[in-house]
Amino acid sequence: MSARAPRLVIGGTGSGCGKTTITCALLQAFVERGLDTAAFKCGPDYIDPMFHSRIIGTRSRNLDAFLCGREQVPALLQHSAGHDISVIEGVMGYYDGLAGTSSENSTADIARLTQSPTVLVVSAKGMSLTLAALLRGFLQFEQNTIRGVILNGISPRMTDYYAGIVEQNTGLSVFGAMPTDAACAVESRHLGLVTAGEIQNLKQKMQALARHARDGLQLDALLALARTAPELQEQLPPVPVCGTGLRIGVARDEAFCFDYADSLDVLTRMGAQLVPFSPLHDAHLPEKLDGLYLCGGYPELYAQQLGDNRTMLADIRAAIAGGMPTIAECGGFLLLHKTLIGVPMADICGGTAQMGSRLKQFGYITLTANSDSLLCRQGETLTAHEFHYAQSTQPGADFSAQKPLRTRGWQCIHASDTLHAGYPHIHFAGNVPAAQRFLHRCQTYHQEAKR
Repeated sequence: MSARAPRLVIGGTGSGCGKTTITCALLQAFVERGLDTAAFKCGPDYIDPMFHSRIIGTRSRNLDAFLCGREQVPALLQHSAGHDISVIEGVMGYYDGLAGTSSENSTADIARLTQSPTVLVVSAKGMSLTLAALLRGFLQFEQNTIRGVILNGISPRMTDYYAGIVEQNTGLSVFGAMPTDAACAVESRHLGLVTAGEIQNLKQKMQALARHARDGLQLDALLALARTAPELQEQLPPVPVCGTGLRIGVARDEAFCFDYADSLDVLTRMGAQLVPFSPLHDAHLPEKLDGLYLCGGYPELYAQQLGDNRTMLADIRAAIAGGMPTIAECGGFLLLHKTLIGVPMADICGGTAQMGSRLKQFGYITLTANSDSLLCRQGETLTAHEFHYAQSTQPGADFSAQKPLRTRGWQCIHASDTLHAGYPHIHFAGNVPAAQRFLHRCQTYHQEAKR
């Protein structure tokens, strides 16, 4: 069954060109108009969707062809159905994809898969006719859905000047310009921007961006372009219902905030009940849990507070030692070390973790199980993503990791019948059998506990 879904991709010439700023400005402006607005992010990023979510009041979702599978991406866009407008923020430069040598899984690729018109954000300061040459290169490089541009870092008074150059030489529409406003800037840290929850005056910043959007961008023309997107045809594929009655504890607070909405949705569609808890603020785990999911985040920023919550650490240690099926990704994995930056943690995986000055691992990987374990049988694979500065003395060796299109590989992850703990992040929408194995093991644990 088809569904109407007006949508735009906000692409960019490269990282730092202003995609997130423009996306947030548009989302806030559309929300202030009273439009039912949805948001998406191309690629595996966790932080940009947090900003989207704070603006629109509901979860922003990721569209990632590597993590979720190419056939899943159009289906996951079903979350846009029925909304007045969906804004899809791109990743890196428009054609930057796998291993830096392919456009697969790039913004351009996601736009093609979802048949979504693209507006390209260009930092045009210091250019005139060269801007047309740059845009011609983008149009001619590969098949694309680029329909227009937004000029970033330029006074709206210059829009007509640039529009003449762009439209005459490329045929693209110029949908306006956004000036640089230092008052709207957001700090960065080692994994990208600081999280939305850490910015005290975020609402005021977003409202200021929306004012710039109303003053400088052609919002009605952008909405009209979004409505040219074809109706959605794909539906979410069914998943096996195998988790009915199960309670899965999900870590969620300032320290543990990196999860994918659609990944968790797979567990709920399988019948499981997700029970949020805070390793920072709660004294104990929720009662009658059948499994644990410790997601990523910034535990290193809250290490002392986590270490001081000894009753929670004791509960986590006892639950995992007692056989409760547990997935711990990146930040969640750090929680299971003996110490994190010198502070005692849950001490399930042993080893110590310290923060490095540069990325230890970065990018997409394929994981191959070295033996049977919680999520995989020996030889089975998972698609994953790894991005961290933390360095562990015990990273694990129960999976082999391999970068796509490259020969480089390494060993990682602590895995057993009831534990999967390591740096890589996975997405259950692209690894449904792993979610099924996890819930089957949770069911066994539930039955053995005679609940």
